[in-house]
Amino acid sequence: MTRPVVHATAGNRLGSANPHQEAPADLRLVPLALAAWGAAALALGTPGRWTGIGVAACLLAAGLLLVWPGAGPKRGLKRRLNGVAVAGVLLCAAAGAASAGLHGADPHRGPVPGLAERYARVTTELTVTSDPRPTRPRVHGDRMAGGGFVLDADLTRVMTPRGGTTTGRTPVLVIVAPGEHSGRWQRLLPSTRLRLTGKLAPPLREDDRYAAALRVEGTGPPLVTGEPTRVQRTAGELRAGLREATERLPPDARALLPGLVVGDTSRVPPELHDAFAATDLLHLMAVSGSNLTIVLALLIGPAGLAIRAERRGLAPRLGISLRSTALLGGALTLAFVIVCRPEPSVLRAAACGAITLLAIGTGRRRTLLPALAAAVLLLVLYDPWLARSYGFLLSVLATGALLTIGPRWSAALMRRGVPPRLAEVLAAAGAAQAVCAPVVAVFAARVGLVAIPCNLFAELAVAPATVLGFAALAVAPVAMPVAEVLARCAGWPAGWIASVARAGAALPGAEAAWPGGWRGGLLLAVVTVLVLLALRRVPRHPWMAAVCAVLLLLAVLRPPPLTRIVTGWPPPGWTFAMCDVGQGDAAVLAAGDSTAVVVDAGPDPGTADRCLRDLGVTRVPLLVLTHFHADHVAGLPGVLRGRAIGAIQTTVFEDPPEQAAFVRRTAAGARVPVVRARPGEQRRIGPLTWRVLWPRAGEAPMAGEANDSSVTLFVRVARGPTLLLLGDLEPPAQRGLLRDYPTLPPVDVLKVAHHGSPFQHPGLPRDVRPRLALISAGRDNPYGHPSPRTVDALRAGGAAVLRTDTDGAIAVVGAGAGLRAVPRGRPGGDREASVQERLFNNG
Repeated sequence: MTRPVVHATAGNRLGSANPHQEAPADLRLVPLALAAWGAAALALGTPGRWTGIGVAACLLAAGLLLVWPGAGPKRGLKRRLNGVAVAGVLLCAAAGAASAGLHGADPHRGPVPGLAERYARVTTELTVTSDPRPTRPRVHGDRMAGGGFVLDADLTRVMTPRGGTTTGRTPVLVIVAPGEHSGRWQRLLPSTRLRLTGKLAPPLREDDRYAAALRVEGTGPPLVTGEPTRVQRTAGELRAGLREATERLPPDARALLPGLVVGDTSRVPPELHDAFAATDLLHLMAVSGSNLTIVLALLIGPAGLAIRAERRGLAPRLGISLRSTALLGGALTLAFVIVCRPEPSVLRAAACGAITLLAIGTGRRRTLLPALAAAVLLLVLYDPWLARSYGFLLSVLATGALLTIGPRWSAALMRRGVPPRLAEVLAAAGAAQAVCAPVVAVFAARVGLVAIPCNLFAELAVAPATVLGFAALAVAPVAMPVAEVLARCAGWPAGWIASVARAGAALPGAEAAWPGGWRGGLLLAVVTVLVLLALRRVPRHPWMAAVCAVLLLLAVLRPPPLTRIVTGWPPPGWTFAMCDVGQGDAAVLAAGDSTAVVVDAGPDPGTADRCLRDLGVTRVPLLVLTHFHADHVAGLPGVLRGRAIGAIQTTVFEDPPEQAAFVRRTAAGARVPVVRARPGEQRRIGPLTWRVLWPRAGEAPMAGEANDSSVTLFVRVARGPTLLLLGDLEPPAQRGLLRDYPTLPPVDVLKVAHHGSPFQHPGLPRDVRPRLALISAGRDNPYGHPSPRTVDALRAGGAAVLRTDTDGAIAVVGAGAGLRAVPRGRPGGDREASVQERLFNNG
């Protein structure tokens, strides 16, 4: 008995009742879209005269192809058709280059670029063209910078202090410092007209879409000279209603739901953003085509049943005709663009939604690829800056993979007995990851190892969160209590998505480093192709599949015993480790199995978390923050990530106050108590015994001298070394420490103060006579740390000096004559041998 023939992509019997069998993909519009895309990308970085020459050459060549006669009836017709196709490609390339040339010239017109080169102070009138976006705080030295807002605007009038007024329309990026009026800035709507005074600066790149950056003077409220349009006010009211409805949700759901529904990510904290980035779930934190797809599918049902009698969805149940349903879907798409703002990401989402709408109207996948190509062509011509957008590239690649690769992989999985729904989800996630991962590697220099499972688990909650979130958005203006109930229901699946991201990011092997740039992306693409070819052979060899699965699982989980065998880190019996966190401090004292006391958290949560993961630390009974400078406390969320923290101990002097408030706020969010260190206080945890030596009781440091309030610890490790951890003490406090403790014994390990700066009290190393001097400093830092004078003085005193900027993370093992320092990555190598020789020679 013969089996019925099944189409490779449709998965249906040929000749079955469905009148719309799948046909080969129609690729005729793809070269046109690629030509316009590539030409626009090139023209944006090319001088105008060369762009003009290129456009003219394309037009001339296209004209010749269209008028060139054939050489015979049949052969001439074939040539003419090929000539028309090539001419179409050249015309689209000319259109893309011309549009990019015109848009690329906008930032260079008028007086603004010249004023920006002189960093001129100006008074401007401008029109807001985007929502304000919060900037991520960054550590600069010992301070946290950023935390304000940026927004796009069209500058329409410029007035300089020397006189002169210029009118025009020039795109600028407005930068607003944080302040007490940040809330008013955050509520600005597109089309609002402002009058601002500030300083112009050149853009970061010559081919930037902005003519200049305008840094607003002061921290006062915005001076509004014109209200937004009625359409933008309506959209703003809907967005504000959703924010109000989600106000009482748990933190993760409260932050994520507005972003999932309308792209409002203003509440998303940096650590949650990092978790979504590590698991390749960032597409769920902003508006995407999937949002609109879900709403349209709810209206009409599966695309394949859209024009059949058994079609599903709300529309047929309500008796709405197919034509009226299509019109209603178009209205929903338009409303989606208005509420979510007509920005590039929203336009991409609308284009993808339009593709879905086309599928709903025809029920044929064959029409989707031409529709995607047409959408790309129109969007690139409308906004050529999309041609250089990684987000646009990822969106198109993911959609194309779902339309071409996904169905084939789904059919292959079903032939191997995988249930249809599971096969579709697995194929979609795998196809999108396969084509997008090389692009992510270009700009992120990493490979996500948990992206596919995290996307699968998150996908379970996307549809209910989106539908309930849109319902809350629609109901909020008329019935806020009902909207709050809907938001609470939507908060459960939104919280699930956030939990998946956090759980996936907490895995030791969630992401792996990979070469960045286009070479790294090309290398990953080649590796991906080889892996896919190898996977085709896996079903024939079940044992090979099992081995591959186990290896991948081990790479993601990275069990500490196996990791230690493979990498040699951390060395067995380590008692102290100095993390490589860049220009900052983070140190770890081993206190038992997977337990450690942590001293300082460094400037970045990611590096602090990674260091503790590599050391296998899952429990921190005490985290000591020596003082509140950002390079010691900004990494606090990374230490808290996925670990049991007993308490956080800080200095008694809360300077700088804003960073002290950050520590209290972060600790309260994690429900970790904060206690103060007292001089003379003694503690013991496992093999560790320590005493707090500094700061003095009741003696506040001078203003701006927070370093001298550093908590200083003298630590003894049972059957191990003694350590003196100085924080960032300056020479006056170092002298005071020696006066207060004249009998301070020699130590095995000295954590050199203030990253080895030149400001050290020379008597301190002479008195404590360290055998090992460890310095935490960032590579190529602008302060010149560590100072050669400090390093030479320590070595002259008999200490072996190691530093994180050249040696990486450093671990201390052994005691007495067996004391060793092991730089990461070279255990047992030349560096360790030289340290051992120095220690032996020093007795």
